[in-house]
Amino acid sequence: MSEHVHATDEEIGLFAYQVWSYKQGEMVSLLIHLGDRLGLYRAMRDAGPLSSHELADSTGLHERWVREWLQGQGAAGLLTWHDDDRFELGPAAASVLADEDGSFAAGAFGSPPTADYIDDLAAAFVSGIGLPYDRQGPAGAHRTERMLGPWSRLALVPRILPALDGVVAKLEAGGTVADVGCGAGVALVAMAQRFPRTRFHGYDISRHAIARATEVVAEAGVDNVELHEAGADALPTAPTFDLVLTFDCLHDMTDPVATIAAIHRATDVDGTWLVKDIRCAPRPRDNLKNPMAAMMYGFSITSCMSSAMSEPGGRGLGTLGLHPELLAELVADAGFTRFATHDFDEPANLYYEVRP
Repeated sequence: MSEHVHATDEEIGLFAYQVWSYKQGEMVSLLIHLGDRLGLYRAMRDAGPLSSHELADSTGLHERWVREWLQGQGAAGLLTWHDDDRFELGPAAASVLADEDGSFAAGAFGSPPTADYIDDLAAAFVSGIGLPYDRQGPAGAHRTERMLGPWSRLALVPRILPALDGVVAKLEAGGTVADVGCGAGVALVAMAQRFPRTRFHGYDISRHAIARATEVVAEAGVDNVELHEAGADALPTAPTFDLVLTFDCLHDMTDPVATIAAIHRATDVDGTWLVKDIRCAPRPRDNLKNPMAAMMYGFSITSCMSSAMSEPGGRGLGTLGLHPELLAELVADAGFTRFATHDFDEPANLYYEVRP
């Protein structure tokens, strides 16, 4: 029998601090969501140091609540807390928290899960069956829209599509594109505006996503986008599309093999499939190199793996489950013959150019 080893008071104190720091992160996350939702960050952008009264006046919010929020953000180091109790959103903070054309991250801090959603997640640990994406309600589609919007405008059209062999020329001439797992349609709209001669089809099994995409397309006034509340099984069975897109969704699917096969059938013989998926390693322990790995596994339990396990026999890849070697194997098994990896120095994502 091994001898019981006791931790020192210092070791216990340090570990307790680590645990409570995650609770602090939970609270700060909620304050970030409120700051984005209520327009507080946007009101502070380029405004210099502000008192709680000045910020409350400019936003129409109650001063006492604004004051407590400012002090919490100052304590978290997200705002500069000046000696005169005025608060300032610095340039880097403005880019991350207020500028949707910058390195915007505040949109990822959506409403926290409801108690019944967490109850259902706990039940999934017993049954093995996860929660479908729509179980998150409209908030899931909205959160994805806020996260993808800046990327669609600033990276997809000007940087990523031009890196693909011959794709831009086809779209400029007038092609046909499918976005499988199109979400709220922000990428579709960005491409439809840039390539008015091309016809874009968005597919998503989420009724909340398609409902929001319908609004986004109408607000943009584009007439070359058609939306389908359906998955990859609704794709044409004959070669049709010059370009097929799957953005951060293949690992969420219960049957990615069937999706890949459907995409192979629907892609034109000279077409391209662009996959954007999470940067990860074949050996899970190697994901520890990513300083955000714990957050990624949290996303997986609450959304990605849960969705991928939402039907009996679901593949359950999860957020960090579709590494380059596995994807190369799956696409080759489906009949694709060309596979190239593109690294655009995005911390979270890799891109794959797949061709028949």
